[in-house]
Formats: sequence, C-alpha cells, structure tokens
Amino acid sequence: MKVLVIGGDGYCGWATALYLSNRGFEVAILDSLVRRHWDTEIGVQTLTPIAPIQQRIQRWKDLTDKSIDLFVGDITNYEFLQGALHKFEPNAIVHFGEQRSAPFSMIDREHAVMTQVNNVVGTLNLLYAMRTDFPDCHLVKLGTMGEYGTPNIDIEEGYITIEHNGRKDTLPYPKQPGSMYHLSKVHDSHNIHFACRIWGLRATDLNQGVVYGVLTEETGMDELLINRLDYDGVFGTALNRFCIQAAVGHPLTVYGKGGQTRGFLDIRDTVRCIEIAINNPAEPGEFRVFNQFTELFSINDLAAMVKKAGTALGLKVEVENFANPRVELEEHYFNAKNTKLLDLGLQPHYLSDSLLDSLLNFAVKYQNRVDNQQILPKVSWHRK
Repeated sequence: MKVLVIGGDGYCGWATALYLSNRGFEVAILDSLVRRHWDTEIGVQTLTPIAPIQQRIQRWKDLTDKSIDLFVGDITNYEFLQGALHKFEPNAIVHFGEQRSAPFSMIDREHAVMTQVNNVVGTLNLLYAMRTDFPDCHLVKLGTMGEYGTPNIDIEEGYITIEHNGRKDTLPYPKQPGSMYHLSKVHDSHNIHFACRIWGLRATDLNQGVVYGVLTEETGMDELLINRLDYDGVFGTALNRFCIQAAVGHPLTVYGKGGQTRGFLDIRDTVRCIEIAINNPAEPGEFRVFNQFTELFSINDLAAMVKKAGTALGLKVEVENFANPRVELEEHYFNAKNTKLLDLGLQPHYLSDSLLDSLLNFAVKYQNRVDNQQILPKVSWHRK
C-alpha cells in the first residue's frame, strides 16, 4: 500500500513515516518545512538535535535499504498538491500537515489568521484533489481532543445520540474549542464530514490527545533519526516542560489550580493507531471518528509523576503554581470514551512505565541545550 504522510518532517509525522516504511508500506513525505521556519521566527529549538529532512531520509535508507520519497511544498498551493498526488498516487493519505500549536495561534491577529488559513485551506485543497482524482483514497486526518473542550457530560467518539421533543437522532458531538488553533480543527472536521457525506469520500478523523515520548523502534536506531522534544512556551507541552524543568532544577510550573485534565498517549501508540486506521479503512461516504488517547491525567497528576520519577533519578524537584496564561476551566469534569481503537487491536503503553525512558532521560542527556528563557509562557489568551 502506498501512503502519503503530509507533515512528515514533524513530530508525529516523522515517527509515522518511519514506522510505516519499516512495516512494508511504500511511503512518501510531503512537507513545506515551515515548522523549522517557525522555530527560527520565535527563537526556539527542540531539545533534541534535528537533522535536515534530506539527511534524515538518506540515513533511513542507509540503515534499512528502504526509500522514502520526498515532496517539498505547501498544500495551500493546489497545483503543487495535485502534482505530488499524481506523481505518487497514494492509496491512503495521513494528514499531519497543519500548524498545531494553540499558543502560536493566540500570539496575535496575524498568527491566528495564518493558522486558520494554513489549516483550513490546506485541508480543503486536499479534499478537492481527492474528489477530483482520488475518490477511493482513504484520508486519515489528525484531529484533536481539544475540539470537544471540557463539557460537563461524557465525551463520545465523534457523535452523540440525543432525544429532543420526542424525536431521536445521532449527530456530531458539540464542539467547544479553546484556541484559534483548535477552532481551525473544528472547521476541518466539518469540511471533511461534508466531503464524505456529499462526495462519497472516506475519512478517519483521529481526535488525538497530548502525545509524549521521543523513542519509537525506528527513531531510536540512530541519532540522525531522533524525534523532536519541544518544551518551550509555544510548541512545548506541559509534560515536556515539567521534564525539562526537573532536569535543570527549575520548579515545575503548574498553570492555575492544575485540575485541567486531558487525554495522553505515547508516540509509539500514535504510530500504531495510524497503522490500525489504514488497515481498517472507512467505507465510502463514511466520516469516522476515533478518540486517540490511552490515559487521562490532570496537570497536577503530571507534576506529581515527574516529581516522583525525577526524585528516583536523584533530581531535586519542586512544584509551584503559576498564573495561568490561558482562559480555561482549571477544575472540571472530564470523561472521554476511547474504545474504538482498543477494539481494533491497540495495546497501549502507559506513562508510568515509560516516563523515564521516553522523556526524563532525554531531558537529562540534552540539558545543556535547554534555553531557560523559553521555559515560561510568553503568550496570553487574556484580552490586554
């Protein structure tokens, strides 16, 4: 099977491309490489050193004798996208190719507009290219659990059955996004649902939780294949930030009360979920939604786990509450369903078993690359 990984130079995309290639899929990466430009723009870099994409792909071929094709360009350019699709002719398209940072989208008007144009227009172009020339191709789209927000009822997988005035129907689950980035993902979901319903396309939307970890079987083969570990206030996650803070002796910064709860999964589970979705495609006309996470943790939970693991390594770890730069509920109900991928064979990794190997050991190993000026948040959701 031929799989095109859009955004294959990024964190999830790179691990996915190597994983699929290693399992016999014919893989191509399409990427504009703009994420590297954004790092330069805001003056940050991943903790782990990342080689140029051409060098990474060549190293993979040297180690495995498996080739990965590369298309460098932007999917907001429809002619480029069409040309790449016709040259590679994929059976499945894995779409990671979006600006994925909530803080980046909230910097100012320009970054909000850029995020929405990049994400929504790029996905629309892809849908039209599929409608015109690749109607049987299966789209596996990375969504986000952040589309749902934090409702005071259980979060179902994409749809909810309701009764109203004596009538019953199954409808898309209500969305309450918390940033301009998450709002762009909601727009994507509506557009993809429309394309499946009206044009008969097939798509799987993977509403992913927060991903953690550096190592997969493939990215651990050689340092030139290593994956990103972002910890800064724009592209970093709370868990990554806590691990870096523990490594350099900075107090763990819990935003607000710390009760914010989200879904989490290991990067090894992310790539497996992609494989499961590809091998079990949606039907023509079906817009299928899987909630892609394995565990639920609050920010306080994460801080406690990092403190315990850091202490075991001999690190002195303190926890401090920090003024929350985001507008969000800091204590809330959160119960999300995630059975569909498990039913299809996902065997999860758990954070308690892999925190040291997947994150803390890397934080300690590369602590000399930490920029202490990037640890604290610089973007606020609050109206100034």
